[in-house]
Amino acid sequence: MIWRWDEVLKTHPNGMRFSVFDEDGTLLATNEYFSVGGGFVVNDKTKVDENLFYKGVDKRIVHGARLAQSHSQSDSESDSSTSSPAQPPYPFTSGDSLLALTRNHNLTIAQIVYDNERHFGLGDDEIRDKIKRIWSVMDDCIRMGVTSAEDKLPGRLGLRRRAPMLYRRLMRGFYPGLATPSLPAIGPGSMQAPQRVEAPEGFVHSDGGSGRSEHGRKVADRALAARATYVVGSLDHPVLPMPPRKTMIPAMDFLSCYAIAVNEFVSDDPEKSVETFLLTAAAVGMLFKRGSTISAAEGGCQAEVGVACSMASAGFAACMGATPETVLQAAEIGIEHNLGLTCDPIDGLVQVPCIERNSLGAFAAVKAVTAAQLSMASHGVYSVTLDEAIEAMRLTAADMSVKYKETSLSGLARTVKIPLTMPNC
Repeated sequence: MIWRWDEVLKTHPNGMRFSVFDEDGTLLATNEYFSVGGGFVVNDKTKVDENLFYKGVDKRIVHGARLAQSHSQSDSESDSSTSSPAQPPYPFTSGDSLLALTRNHNLTIAQIVYDNERHFGLGDDEIRDKIKRIWSVMDDCIRMGVTSAEDKLPGRLGLRRRAPMLYRRLMRGFYPGLATPSLPAIGPGSMQAPQRVEAPEGFVHSDGGSGRSEHGRKVADRALAARATYVVGSLDHPVLPMPPRKTMIPAMDFLSCYAIAVNEFVSDDPEKSVETFLLTAAAVGMLFKRGSTISAAEGGCQAEVGVACSMASAGFAACMGATPETVLQAAEIGIEHNLGLTCDPIDGLVQVPCIERNSLGAFAAVKAVTAAQLSMASHGVYSVTLDEAIEAMRLTAADMSVKYKETSLSGLARTVKIPLTMPNC
């Protein structure tokens, strides 16, 4: 294998060229393959911008729509009744087209993604099993990290593991008063109309009876309307919408330790929250993959930590019962404050500064919670759309020096005095 440090393949920086020669050194065939993020490996013939091929998947059994993905923006905003049979019922290519689908069909973002997965031949049980599998992998990563008996991370940096110590402190009550709040049930019944509200004392019928007067009934109706919960999305769907809730997160220290899936701290229906969280986050991830990049080699750390923060912001807001508009606003806030984030891993290892950005410092995770809270408090008033933020990230990535794109050629990778021969990545 020949490493060409002086050459960057034009299609994508994370690329490899494979060439075959005969015994005389004559070139017989050549092809280039690119790792574009998220496990997607493509070449020029498979259109790198669509990420059509799937790592570890038999292409012969992949649904044709997954390999074609040729729908346009107008297709995305069309009614499902006119969609091509080869396409999922609710295709979308932008935040605006996604919002149009939620409005036209009275569905949440999670429900949109769920129904699209159904189109590819997956049953309800299979979809849920796959979601649980994803969550299980994330959960196992947390468990292994906080229970590790090793003192240091692998690699020549010799970094000390901090998650186990932080977790032990939390579990033995290092922080007094840390407790999970008592929250009301949010089962399907809570999404129905609330119980009847009695009129204030002192209101009587005009005939002097013990019933309520007309004015009293109006007061009671206004009180009922004030208490009624407006839920966006279909109630006749395998993925039930999340009712609006107040965010109470005294377990922020646990968030700093876990740094993912913060909704498990505030939900008394984890299975439902997991589905809503991951399906919603997936929709936002799709938008970034199509409209910009999810590869640090192409866009710097904003393309990985930033996009992950945006996805988590959307997922968390969805679990709090936010409207689709508010969910995408949360996603926008999540990426907006990560724009320009460089990728400068020391010694080519995703340990410094990547761990702090992702987890132990919980900066991205805390940003995600903050973004969701800000979006829910803004009452639909915002200046920047998610589509505009995604385009801004694309332009920022294009303008960013290659030194700051996962190459360990600048930033902390240069200022920290560790002699490099060949990066471990």
